[in-house]
Amino acid sequence: MPAMPRARRMCLPLVVIGLTVALAPACGGDKATKDTKGVKPAPGNKAPAQTPEATPPPTGETWTWALPKGLSAAPVVPADNPMSAAKVELGHQLFMDKRLSGDGSRSCYSCHQNELGAADGRTLALGAGDKPLTRNTPTIWNVAYHQNGLYWDGRAPTLEKQMLGAWKGGNMGAGDDLAAKAKEIGALPEYTSQFAEVFGLEPGAEITPDHIAMAVSAYERTLLCGDTAFDQGTMSEAASRGWDLFRGKASCSTCHAGDNFTDGQFHDVGISHDAAGQLLPDADVGRGKPSEVEADNYKFRTPTLRNVTKTAPYFHNGSVADLTEVVRYMAAGGNAKAPGVDQNLRNTQLTEAEIADVVAFLGALECPGSLQVIGDQSVAGIPEAAEAADPAAP
Repeated sequence: MPAMPRARRMCLPLVVIGLTVALAPACGGDKATKDTKGVKPAPGNKAPAQTPEATPPPTGETWTWALPKGLSAAPVVPADNPMSAAKVELGHQLFMDKRLSGDGSRSCYSCHQNELGAADGRTLALGAGDKPLTRNTPTIWNVAYHQNGLYWDGRAPTLEKQMLGAWKGGNMGAGDDLAAKAKEIGALPEYTSQFAEVFGLEPGAEITPDHIAMAVSAYERTLLCGDTAFDQGTMSEAASRGWDLFRGKASCSTCHAGDNFTDGQFHDVGISHDAAGQLLPDADVGRGKPSEVEADNYKFRTPTLRNVTKTAPYFHNGSVADLTEVVRYMAAGGNAKAPGVDQNLRNTQLTEAEIADVVAFLGALECPGSLQVIGDQSVAGIPEAAEAADPAAP
């Protein structure tokens, strides 16, 4: 790829704080896990003033990360898609542009809205042409930190590959001829000079799907969540009790670990089976499909818990609408009747008061940031999802 041109200063502020996703506390083990955040925040302190948006300062061709409090390391950036302010700005515009979709009806933002925790609030995702998909939409916050691939089943190895898959498939519905769509977008007057500058192209050079995927992925790597009440040490007394339970008696941190509150692994918590342990009709195979390993069937990624209070409904199929119910289910050991339920899960015997404290702690992970919206991104409410009819899925 040609050498990157000198980055021009951004004219659009970018979010570097805020996050979320689906699911909830998790797995067992008899001992409390190590406190990965240091000393427990003292309850009752007043929260410092929050800065809802910040712009990472670019210095020439080098991107300098302005990490929010609570994130200890910058996202890994692939060598073939280096960061620059101009590329992030271009990706931000493309993320908000409905013309990328097959029918011009949806942008990436359509599934990742501010008011819904950077998800969509639906049981199952809705694709181009209002076509229901087969999985719940995960949050976009901190997506750059996902390990072992993207999507609930980890089938896309990089953000760039995930963007191409979502763009081509049911989410955006652009179809098999992405080259034609990329050429169409690249020829728009408002984009022509930006693509040339960002990728060092000659005027009039054809824009490819990879150009678009790289720009959008660069923008997505800036969507970072931190600076929550937990990170600032300003949790309530209930949330502080919940934090003790989370890493102790409830053993949630066995699977929801680290800065992003996820181990990046895939687990079967029994959601694909009914209370009697029978496989649900048309149950999603999950990780087993891309891995082609039978032991991976019905396993799904451990989601981040940052901003989880804003991203209902929960689990890969959106089957539980209430966060308290999710905590109760996981604290009881998930679905013990499911034949492949994760061995870490056990009944932790939390009381209702303790469950309420864990939920209070999860509330302390709410992110203060928001995506800056460009253009008309209005949506017509959040209709109840219909039966899934498309194999494409988040």
